[in-house]
Amino acid sequence: MITIQSLTKSFGKQEVLKSIDLQVQKGEVVVILGPSGSGKTTLLRCLNFLERPDGGKVSIGDLQVNCKKPSKQEIYDLRKKTAMVFQHYNLFKHKTVLENVMEGLVIVQKQSKLKAREKSVQVLEKVGLAEKLNAYPSQLSGGQQQRVGIARALALEPEVILFDEPTSALDPELVGEVLSVIRKIAKEGITMIVVTHEMNFAMDVSNHVIFMDGGVIVEEGTPTEIFRTPKEERTRQFLKRITPELTYDI
Repeated sequence: MITIQSLTKSFGKQEVLKSIDLQVQKGEVVVILGPSGSGKTTLLRCLNFLERPDGGKVSIGDLQVNCKKPSKQEIYDLRKKTAMVFQHYNLFKHKTVLENVMEGLVIVQKQSKLKAREKSVQVLEKVGLAEKLNAYPSQLSGGQQQRVGIARALALEPEVILFDEPTSALDPELVGEVLSVIRKIAKEGITMIVVTHEMNFAMDVSNHVIFMDGGVIVEEGTPTEIFRTPKEERTRQFLKRITPELTYDI
């Protein structure tokens, strides 16, 4: 469903992505792990051209984009196939919860306000916010704001949802409620690519795990392969630091 070929991205002289190749199947939950600065977030942002790649190709479904010379229409079509859930929510502070979710449906997808409202209410009920339709972001906890962000992504019915460390800005006691919603979505067969530092969540929810470092994919495999039998020493070093309680069958 998603194919990335030879994707590159540099900021000045710093090469952040070094010829990334990756395939994601329809309905898969792919988790990307790695230390800060490894290129995880840049990879996500390049998938929908929030960052413009320098080279390579990105295919989602029947759409293939040459990243070196994409047309405006191709970028627009690619973005329609994806939805991003950000670290820091990116909600409109002057709009209610319901209005935040409706915004993309009305402005981008040109749906009627009536249809957009109906869809938005449905997804807000799904993420447990049916009682907060008329609240403003300032009246919500961080976990609730992130659930609004997830609802906003779901409402667009994209082919893939991209999660950029969705719990990193939350107080520890609020992390669980957001991860619970993402688990629920995963069970519905929605294709997701998730950058996260939540190792237990990654083991539990993913079909495929990628470990990145230095702008390359060091290792990839099933959760069992990566967390229990990692082949690469760099992967083992990272996991031992992040999850010292893990034991390896090597």
